[in-house]
Amino acid sequence: MMNRYEQELSRLQAKGNLRTLPEVEHSGKWIIAGGKKLLNLSSNDYLGLAADKDLRRRFMEQLDEADFLFSSSSSRLLTGNYPVCERLESLLARLFQTESALTFSSGYHLNTGILPAVSDNHTLILADKLVHASLIDGIRLASAEYIRYRHQDYGQLEALVSKHHAAYERIIIVTESIFSMDGDVTDLRRLVAVKKTYPNVMLYVDEAHAVGVRGDKGLGVAEEQNCVSDIDFLCGTFGKAMASVGAYVVCRKELREFLVNRMRTFIFTTALPPVNVAWTCFMFERLPLWKERRMHLARMGQRLRNALAEQGIPCVSGSHIVPLVVGDSADAILKAEALRRKGFYVLPVRPPTVPEGTSRLRFSLRADIDESELNELITCLR
Repeated sequence: MMNRYEQELSRLQAKGNLRTLPEVEHSGKWIIAGGKKLLNLSSNDYLGLAADKDLRRRFMEQLDEADFLFSSSSSRLLTGNYPVCERLESLLARLFQTESALTFSSGYHLNTGILPAVSDNHTLILADKLVHASLIDGIRLASAEYIRYRHQDYGQLEALVSKHHAAYERIIIVTESIFSMDGDVTDLRRLVAVKKTYPNVMLYVDEAHAVGVRGDKGLGVAEEQNCVSDIDFLCGTFGKAMASVGAYVVCRKELREFLVNRMRTFIFTTALPPVNVAWTCFMFERLPLWKERRMHLARMGQRLRNALAEQGIPCVSGSHIVPLVVGDSADAILKAEALRRKGFYVLPVRPPTVPEGTSRLRFSLRADIDESELNELITCLR
């Protein structure tokens, strides 16, 4: 008789939602899977920098030996607070023109740690229905009450803030700037206007899929919409377009100090290795230089969205993440396999990552893809 674990695995397999770890090799924008070379359209390497050998060579030439350490061996509150950590945070604060910044070992540490630290049972969290799983986990770990408003329904959000602001010491609005599954872009200025309506409202924005690729200097949608200074917790990750590892929040100085003292996922974890922090500094210092890559990526996203629209396929994306919603998980798997046979590595995204009945192919475009490769993809989709 099958135990509960075997039964659940069998159920997942029957619904086409069983996950397995892919056996692949990487070669720049290409991925080798099953002995076949495929264009990688499932990576978060949006600027195409993760495998840039010339970039790595230049980094190694200027790397300080004191930072050439592959482990910090401690949390930052013990012995892991290397000078390079402070250097990166000072750089981030200067780039974003904020009072301070704080870095973390991962985006998951960031999103599961901040909200439980800064909220209590006198707090109400209002979160967009489609925020990332890490934010949902952070909300569940918090002692605050929470409501998940309809995706980008600003009218409902305004009504909720108006209804509840007097009953709580603080309300925290939580959103992403570019949503990872649909690629749609949040009107942050609208959220800032909601926040400014009442003095006890705060705004938390996750720019994981926007930093590096949006804004004149590559600082994200908040830079693009000119509202960085109006966001209380402006968060992002280093592991996507920035081709590194870890995450950050830029915020007011007192909020940073509060997190250092109260955020469990910061206090009780080993700090990032100094060599990785040095690499992140190196990448952020060069971020303004990659404006043409950002423009190229934006043009490709627009072309792919237009191609889907010409076929009558609805697409809410406004970014380099372009979904093709299929519906049934088994059908999404078949479409992904068909594209793989034509030379494109596109993974099906299935429940629980997306709601039942909305399985999809998620095209994650990258700046090192050229026009001819995008044309070939569009031809295949037709």
